[in-house]
Amino acid sequence: MMKHLLLLTVLLSSAHGITLEDLKGPLENKELHVPEATAVPYPIHQFVSAEAGVTGYRVIEELPGISISAEGWLYLSEPLTWSVEDTLSLQIEALADDVTVDGPYHIVLKVVDINNNAPTFDQTLYTGEVMEHKPAGVPIVRVLASDTDDPNTANAALRYSIDKEIPGTLDTSLFQIDPQTGEISTTEDGARLLKARAGLIYSRGEQRGSREVLEKKFNDYCAPNDIPYEENPFFTCVLRRESRRVDATVDPDYTLIVRAQDMDGAQNALSGTTRVHIAINQNLWVNPGPVTIRENVKGEYPMLITTVTSNDPNAIYSLVQKERLNFPFSINAEGQIYVTEGLDREEKDMYVLVVLAKDEQGVEVDEPMEIHVTVTDENDNAPECGVSEFEVQENEVLGSVVGNLMAHDADDENSANALLAYKLLTQNPPTANMFSVDEYSGAISVSKSGFRRSVTPQYTLTISISDGGTPAKTTECQVIVKVIDINNELPIFEKNNYGKVGVPENAQPGTSLLTIKATDADDPGSGSSKVLYEIAAGDPNEVFTIKADETTGEGILSIAKPLDYEEQSTYELQIHARNPEPLMAGLQYGVESTAVVTVDVVDVNEPPQFDKDFLTVTVPENLTVGATVLNIKANDPEGKEIVFKMEGDERGWLELDSATGELKTKKALNYEEVQQLTVKVIAYEKDAPEMQTEREVAIYLLDVNDNTPRLITMEHTICVKDHKKPVLLQAEDGDAEPFGPPFTFSIGSKNQRSPNWEISPKDDTSAWLTLKKVPSSEQVFGVPINIKDNAGLGITHKFNVHVCNCTEFGYCYREPKAQAGVLGLGSTIGILGGVLGFIIIVFVIVIKKSKKKPKTTEGEEGDAMM
Repeated sequence: MMKHLLLLTVLLSSAHGITLEDLKGPLENKELHVPEATAVPYPIHQFVSAEAGVTGYRVIEELPGISISAEGWLYLSEPLTWSVEDTLSLQIEALADDVTVDGPYHIVLKVVDINNNAPTFDQTLYTGEVMEHKPAGVPIVRVLASDTDDPNTANAALRYSIDKEIPGTLDTSLFQIDPQTGEISTTEDGARLLKARAGLIYSRGEQRGSREVLEKKFNDYCAPNDIPYEENPFFTCVLRRESRRVDATVDPDYTLIVRAQDMDGAQNALSGTTRVHIAINQNLWVNPGPVTIRENVKGEYPMLITTVTSNDPNAIYSLVQKERLNFPFSINAEGQIYVTEGLDREEKDMYVLVVLAKDEQGVEVDEPMEIHVTVTDENDNAPECGVSEFEVQENEVLGSVVGNLMAHDADDENSANALLAYKLLTQNPPTANMFSVDEYSGAISVSKSGFRRSVTPQYTLTISISDGGTPAKTTECQVIVKVIDINNELPIFEKNNYGKVGVPENAQPGTSLLTIKATDADDPGSGSSKVLYEIAAGDPNEVFTIKADETTGEGILSIAKPLDYEEQSTYELQIHARNPEPLMAGLQYGVESTAVVTVDVVDVNEPPQFDKDFLTVTVPENLTVGATVLNIKANDPEGKEIVFKMEGDERGWLELDSATGELKTKKALNYEEVQQLTVKVIAYEKDAPEMQTEREVAIYLLDVNDNTPRLITMEHTICVKDHKKPVLLQAEDGDAEPFGPPFTFSIGSKNQRSPNWEISPKDDTSAWLTLKKVPSSEQVFGVPINIKDNAGLGITHKFNVHVCNCTEFGYCYREPKAQAGVLGLGSTIGILGGVLGFIIIVFVIVIKKSKKKPKTTEGEEGDAMM
């Protein structure tokens, strides 16, 4: 046995490049892979124990066909089968003189599947039916094969194919199979080429292949005879044919040999085959194609137009219309479609019929079918006249197109029924033929030149229009052609020089100065005879304007802008008369269409005029008294001496130099009192005061930082019990932005600051003052508060804070005992005043008494002094 095992190992090594060392390893828990169906004996693995003195190995509870040699070779004496068991478990131990010295160890054998099972189909014969013209790709039948190899490997990965089509007379495949799913369907060629065997068409209620039905049909289509049906070869032929159609898969139209290969169709794959019988059923549900109906057909209605047949002989037919219009069609139980009345192509030239075939439960047995019904034309409409009025100019050249008649025929425009032919019948007045008409386009052209509106203002043409139908229909149309005047006459002035016109310089714009007129001999009311006036020269600044009166045709010369004698005293105006329409070629305007007029401006005494319409100035409020605010300028058009005066200075802050117009400050200005001053300045002629002009002068003051912020309240009381409640400091400043708020609050200078007070901002104009620590006795503090405005200007204010114990009403409280021994300031002053008065009285009495007493001795004087 061991010799064979070693020989197989050598063969295995040479065949697969595996050495003995590759199959050798320590004795331990291990998983090994073993192919199924191997030749035996088959070496799996040689285990080597790490223990010394090992004399052999043993498989505990040996499995059939699996053994181990004394050298540790685990081998197969029988081949394994994956489909029976894909995993085997055993235990191996090492022995020393039949005593276990190592192990046992758990060994797992994974049986590896090999491709040794061919695919098998679940049926040896499949049958299917397909209707002719069925769309390609729609499944007909599905084949299914299985493989007993490992489904997780390529050994069981199946791929389907069609080996052969019977009959296979065409060069193309009619059927195809999905290689993954096994679904069989028709190819594009199959959908187009497959044809069913011809057979009988059954009506509603007739059972396919029924002997009774076939006997009836045979009697209907064949001559009566006495031969029994069984002996009649024609009947027996039909009977066999229809019987086969009942179960056409027994006698199929096509047989397919289908193959299933494993290993996903690889070259060494195993395979199995099956047969598929396919019958082609006749598709009776075939669109009959477009239907054509001539309009106004005479006959008996309803009139059969086409027939449809469902594949279900019991189908119920119905028609659906796509448009919500009159629907003159119907269908009967046999699928016959009728038109129920005569049609009018001009009303509707095509209908779309949707035919439905349903069973008794309302389920569609065939797909909806659309049938197009086209209504063809007959010549039932006469031509209709189009445009009936045109114009032609007097100088229209030969061959010019005047216009197109644009007639219309309601019949089919693509048929002869609407092919129109034109013919000029008459012209009125019947002078030389002035016009011609194109036979097919209807274009009216000039055939002779020389139109004169003054002679013939219009022409009336009679034109016949015929269509090409059978019989043809003809209409006569009346056409008016009006002759349009051309501008071949010039406008002519009644006189070319209108002399002089005087106008005072103070005349208001809009004042009329002169009426002029030019006439034109062209057609009245046309653009050729209308006269427009324009000032062509002498008025570069457009001081004058001239307009035409639509009624009289006169031109009115008037003032457009104020006149100024001193600027220009005389105007030499040149006036042109023109037409809005261009002149006839070769004709030009001449002197007869030009007139002149002289306008003399008469001088009048005018009041002084200021050099500016608006007098405004902006000055700072701290302008020095006597400084110039504004130099007001004015002059007199006639050069006369003028003087100035001022009104409206209610505050008396200003003064005006009457000779020069210089406006100065007389007193200090104050922005905080008023921000704008408005006064009136009058300029007048010195010798004629009534000739005066006034202007309003607006003086805007700019604020300067001439005010410092100041406290609104200078003292406050803090009750000891509420000493943590901050005191509100509020300030105000008479200046405006940017010299006012926001204010900056701080406690004095560095030398004045007290650590017992703290100040914090509240908003732009106020802050909080907080007492940090309560004093040991009642005190009045003079806190230095420095306030600066937004520009940094400010001073320090003394803010008195009285810190004391308070009554319920928030006033300082004093105990009665403490007040008994202490006099108030008023009481003290009263007492001192009384004592001083008493001393003065005593002093006066003593002086008086001393003057009345006689002189004494020195000793007495001394006593007296005592």
